[in-house]
Amino acid sequence: MSEKRQGYISWDEYFMGVALLASKRSKDPNTQVGACIVDEQNRILSTGYNGFPQGCSDDDFPWGREGGEGETKYPFVVHAELNAILNNRGKNLSGSRLYVALFPCNECAKAIIQAGIREVVYLSDKYHDTPSTMASRRMLEAAGVKCSCFKPTKGQLVLSFAE
Repeated sequence: MSEKRQGYISWDEYFMGVALLASKRSKDPNTQVGACIVDEQNRILSTGYNGFPQGCSDDDFPWGREGGEGETKYPFVVHAELNAILNNRGKNLSGSRLYVALFPCNECAKAIIQAGIREVVYLSDKYHDTPSTMASRRMLEAAGVKCSCFKPTKGQLVLSFAE
């Protein structure tokens, strides 16, 4: 009798891996963020990444972080978390988990709470002390949304298209 394979990835590693893979679709030259929403049975409900809304050409809007009003990406980019919620196409997100590369901003926190997502698993919290992130953390905590930092057991996962 053979034994099951050892060294397989955990559910958390799998879903964070999907979020990171989704981030590779982002055309943002500075920050690529991906998100993956899963239900209580570990089924993927939706994914998203940061980018412009549908119909807004990646070539016609600014990608810069500095400039005058309307000259930066900030008023135009849809964050990965919100894209994952909107890409969901009407499935019930109540009780779901969101895996995301970067701790959500305050605007995404509002959408997370309203969608009924009960847990956020994030990889990085590099903007921890910014007003947006502090407001996000406050709202998520008040709404009872569990937040936890992803702790990988492996340094990397490698994907190969070769056989």
